[in-house]
Amino acid sequence: MKPGIHPDYRPSSISCACGSVVLTRSTRGDFTTDVCSQCHPFYTGKAKVLDVAGRVDRFRRKYANTPKAT
Repeated sequence: MKPGIHPDYRPSSISCACGSVVLTRSTRGDFTTDVCSQCHPFYTGKAKVLDVAGRVDRFRRKYANTPKAT
């Protein structure tokens, strides 16, 4: 690698609004985020299925009586 052309890659911390802190390295420095893997509903198992105009129910009714693939 050529000396003097690479950016400064220093230790930094990423802090979430929930209070979680992740220590990593970055050229940007320290920064904050709104959500992380500790508080995001997808990762915590609290995700909800949005049923827009009954599409999920319609899908389930349509494929409820189809034979299972073997």
